[in-house]
Amino acid sequence: MSAPLHNDVFLRACLRQPTEYTPVWLMRQAGRYLPEYRDSRARAGSFMGLATNPGYATEVTLQPLERYPLDAAILFSDILTVPDAMGLGLSFAQGEGPKFEKVVRDEAAVNALAVPDMDKLRYVFDAVTSIRRALDGRVPLIGFSGSPWTLACYMVEGGGSDDYRQVKSLMYARPDLMHRILSINADAVAAYLNAQIDAGAQAVMIFDSWGGVLADGQFQQFSLAYSRRVLSQLKTEHEGRRVPRLLFTKGGGLWLDEIAEAGADVVGLDWTVNLGRARAQLQDRVALQGNLDPNVLFAPPAAVREQARAVLDSFGAPQRADGGWGGHVFNLGHGISQFTPPESVAELVDEVHRHSRALRAGTTSSGV
Repeated sequence: MSAPLHNDVFLRACLRQPTEYTPVWLMRQAGRYLPEYRDSRARAGSFMGLATNPGYATEVTLQPLERYPLDAAILFSDILTVPDAMGLGLSFAQGEGPKFEKVVRDEAAVNALAVPDMDKLRYVFDAVTSIRRALDGRVPLIGFSGSPWTLACYMVEGGGSDDYRQVKSLMYARPDLMHRILSINADAVAAYLNAQIDAGAQAVMIFDSWGGVLADGQFQQFSLAYSRRVLSQLKTEHEGRRVPRLLFTKGGGLWLDEIAEAGADVVGLDWTVNLGRARAQLQDRVALQGNLDPNVLFAPPAAVREQARAVLDSFGAPQRADGGWGGHVFNLGHGISQFTPPESVAELVDEVHRHSRALRAGTTSSGV
């Protein structure tokens, strides 16, 4: 279907295979911190104007790769495309974030939900195909979705939330309704990600952005169980190659063992988790992704490089004494801030590549 892949280091790291260096990409790497992205958005007229136009989505997905030698591209889209396709009426007010015209808070609204016709999301799959063509084998393309729980938070709250009062009230008062929402969301997310794989995504990631707001016990029942349901339905191979599955739960460090058993190849970690301790705990059963504090990128270049090395040193040597490998994909512990200086990203990517090569060679001088 597409050109041969010239750089597959990201895919190999996801599958805990030998790599010459640690691959790096950034959550929200195509975004407002780049002046060229802001120009594209102005031409498109709105965020959804970008996201629903395959030409613009391709353009902005490739922008960070023109600036930096990143090891993966991630589809430019939004996690709320799935509930939008369910008919909830998504809009983005300037400076206010996403809003839904309809909220899901009672039995009637829940009964009206269904897995959407994937044709309503054709613009996403067309963008995936277009981006793969434009990448021309440069790096792999990651597709993604929000987790069933994270989507439910937006669907019940009607937008973002500081306290998750509406969604948690429904969860505690009517767990039966919440489970119905989550079941539909899980099957919709699985169909959505499989369609992205069919269109050309070479890895897929589930963003459980709000899993960490749940209490212990509730997390397992209302978030993790449904991420597991998605993962169990995903295609694991396409175009003759394994399709790695990544799961990132912000605030999920408490439940590391359980998350690692959910069926993903890669577990994403936020910046509160000690990477070396997590690796030792999980014994390289899965690859790990993360986990630099995004605010490090506001520090001077020497500090950016120092903190990048600290993350790599915490993970440790990727090759074990027994000859096996642990997989590490370098990333931020959450999305990049819109205020990040683009020059800081250049320093970060360069240091990750430089120092991770030095780790493999057994020479780890600072090089700054």
